[in-house]
Amino acid sequence: MKAVIANDHGGVELAAAIMKHLDERGIGYTYLGTDKEESVDYPDYAEKAVNEYRTGGYDFGILICGTGIGISISANKMTGIRCALPQDSYAGEMCRRHNDANFIAFGGRIDYKEPVTKILDAYIDAEFEGGRHQRRIDKMMALEGK
Repeated sequence: MKAVIANDHGGVELAAAIMKHLDERGIGYTYLGTDKEESVDYPDYAEKAVNEYRTGGYDFGILICGTGIGISISANKMTGIRCALPQDSYAGEMCRRHNDANFIAFGGRIDYKEPVTKILDAYIDAEFEGGRHQRRIDKMMALEGK
């Protein structure tokens, strides 16, 4: 399993914690974020991560900005991306099971009710259920460009 990770200045600390967690789980990754707290633009990092993901060999992407909102919206503007912004482990699991999210986003300045690593694990460990959910994803993706 392999991921691509990118973050802006609002996600430096959380990105480091996530990479440590992925190391502990034996999950490989390519890191494209900033490790400095000087202001940078999150759309640039979303674009870098999505473009790298599109090169192949990645199972999913992880994006982090201050709230997770801006970077997830940016990624979702790019063709073929379904970036979820889960608030807890249930949403983390379901965004994979039902929406086959290929990116997941977090906010480095958000106080989650449970550890982000638990939410991430729920996402990683879940599998897409297909069936009626595939029909809905097909409809969702058909909305691109409208």
